Amino acid sequence: MAEGQRTNRILVREASQAMDNFKYEIAAELGINPPGNYWGDLPARQCGAVGGQMVRRMIELAERQLAQTGGGTTR
Repeated sequence: MAEGQRTNRILVREASQAMDNFKYEIAAELGINPPGNYWGDLPARQCGAVGGQMVRRMIELAERQLAQTGGGTTR
């Protein structure tokens, strides 16, 4: 692993199973099915597509929540 890189960590332990389920849900929507649930045999492009789509969905969810509550920080 290159210097300065860290492994991805779940910050809220209770969310671990939900994040794993979310990953497989997104992969299924994209038509990506890791053989035997092992992701190591998939090309980086496919794994990146799953991760990228997960991030898009999480940002969309956060934006919707902010829009509903009128939240956010003011400066």
